[in-house]
Amino acid sequence: MTTILTATGIDAKMLSELGKQTFLESHGHSASKKDITNYVKTKFAIAEFERELKQTKNHYHILYHNETPIGYSKLVLNVSGKNIPNKTTTKLERLYVLQEYHHLKLGLELFDYCVTFSKNHQQSGMWLYTWVENQKAISFYNKAGFKIVGSYDFKISDTHYNPNHQMLLTY
Repeated sequence: MTTILTATGIDAKMLSELGKQTFLESHGHSASKKDITNYVKTKFAIAEFERELKQTKNHYHILYHNETPIGYSKLVLNVSGKNIPNKTTTKLERLYVLQEYHHLKLGLELFDYCVTFSKNHQQSGMWLYTWVENQKAISFYNKAGFKIVGSYDFKISDTHYNPNHQMLLTY
């Protein structure tokens, strides 16, 4: 059984653990071990999630399978940006599912939930960045209707950036 729930402050520790593991599974080989370790330590710290969960602009959702947390998403509503001129667009900042559950295709269920959430908040579309070497994610987003509209250098450390596609889905 699959459930998707809105995250609250009490979920910060669990999101930190999920975030670290899913990021390492997806991007752990994208930079030096030192750079990845420092990035994960900073960006996926419990205190960072506690801070972000207090901000009303951030919308975190947790994906459960048989009552076990296996993934999460982070949405930010009304975010324009380079190549995203419409201010009523949702930024999908994170959509991660533990690798051992990928075969169940539950990431699609979480993604569909995010799109519905976005539409229910009168958004005109959704955009994201995805690492150019993550072909699985690019294929997933292409099948969902996203188009590449730009590029972005994702900062891992002061000396390492990963090239990303900027992708847009319009409703």
